[in-house]
Parts: sequence; structure tokens; C-alpha cells
Amino acid sequence: MNKYVFITGATAGFGEACARIFAQNGYPLIITGRRAERLESLKDELTNEYNIDVIVLTFDVRDQKEVSDAINSLEDSVLGQIHTLINNAGLAVGRGPIQNGVLDDWERMIDTNVKGLLFVTRKIAPILINNGGGHIINVASIAGKEVYPGGNVYCASKHAVDALSRAMRIDMVEHRIKVTNIAPGAAETEFSIVRFKGDKDTAKSVYDGYEPLRAEDIAEVIFFAATRPAHVTLNDIVIMPTAQASSMVIHKE
Repeated sequence: MNKYVFITGATAGFGEACARIFAQNGYPLIITGRRAERLESLKDELTNEYNIDVIVLTFDVRDQKEVSDAINSLEDSVLGQIHTLINNAGLAVGRGPIQNGVLDDWERMIDTNVKGLLFVTRKIAPILINNGGGHIINVASIAGKEVYPGGNVYCASKHAVDALSRAMRIDMVEHRIKVTNIAPGAAETEFSIVRFKGDKDTAKSVYDGYEPLRAEDIAEVIFFAATRPAHVTLNDIVIMPTAQASSMVIHKE
């Protein structure tokens, strides 16, 4: 029997796409996020279509107490069946030179991308250890491999995720827990709408002239990584649109 997959940021984008592909393949899910109505709607859809167990936890990864209380609310029978954690919750807010940075934007990115990932991992990792093994999948970014103009704090936060993935791999290896870092390039989700604070025209222009990745592309790779044999771990995967060679080199028609 398949074991539970715990997904943060499941209300949209990569997280929602991951929930769908794991559900299609019969995995029970724990889906989390801040927007309860979206989570409940996704739960209804997936349970009706695939007849799997879906548990909804509504919390903000930036709030350590909310994270802890939500995970503590799970029944022991569920905790004992958690096998995979997908640390997907993350965002970019704003883009510009460091000297013009907006402090609230910086705090949102660091609190979500770094501290939020740590808060969730700190609660779930001991559960995986107690369960005798598992898999932690961290969604980073090409911005965790390179830096680009205007990306300063976002890039720093994703470099932190990249480093944490490597550090977790060292810490978890004796416990038979895999750790995989996923680094997508340009992908058309709500990402740019959030980054540009609701300016849909600017967000859309980011993807003009080429075919970006879709959320489903990332979810398929995550599912592949999560379903390798027990002796195989994919440590680090960079995924780019064919039109993108680096964070700054994109061929547009």
C-alpha cells in the first residue's frame, strides 16, 4: 500500500500539480497551504476521482506554531504512514536592485522560502526517521544555482534551499532517507503574478516569445524522483525549458 505524501503549498502551481499526479497513482495525500477553500476543493476533486485519502491542513509555513499545531493534529496512524515530504511552498516578491529593496518583500521571501521549509522539515524529519525511512524533496530554483539582476534576496533564499538540500542529504543518509533538490527554470504558474504583486500584464510578459515549463512538467519529474527504487537517490535535478540555457539566456522567437 502506498504511504502518505505531505505537500506544502498545494493550493496552486507545482504543489497542486504534485497532488494530482500522486493522486492519479493511488497515493494518499496530506495537502497544506494557507487558502483553505482551494485545499478543500482539491480534496473533493481528488477523493471523488481517485478514491484516495486526502487530509487538509491549513497553515502558513512562516508561522512555526501553526506548522507544529497542524502536524501535531494528525492521528498516530497517519503519522506512521508518512513517507514523502515535498517542500514546495515558496515565492518571489518584487524585483530590483538591493539598494531599493522593500524590507517586507525580503522578509516574506526569507520567512517562506527558508524558515518555512525549516519549520516543516523540523517536524516531519523525525517522523520519517521513526518510520524507518522516507524522502524529502525540496523545490528550489535555477535561482539557487545562479544569480541575476534584481533577484538578489530571492536568489539568496533559493541558494539557501540548495545548500540545505545538500546538508540534509548528509544528515539523513544514516536514516535511509533520500533528499532531492529540484531546481526549475522559467515556469508559467502564479509565480510571476505574485512576484509582480498582481500585475498580470507584466507577469505574462515574462513568458512571451517562448514556451516555458508548466507545473505538470515539474510534478512529473518529482514523481519520477520519488518512485525510484530504494537504492537510488536523485540528489539534484535542474529542469529548464528548451528555450532557456541559463537564468539570463532565453531564446525568444
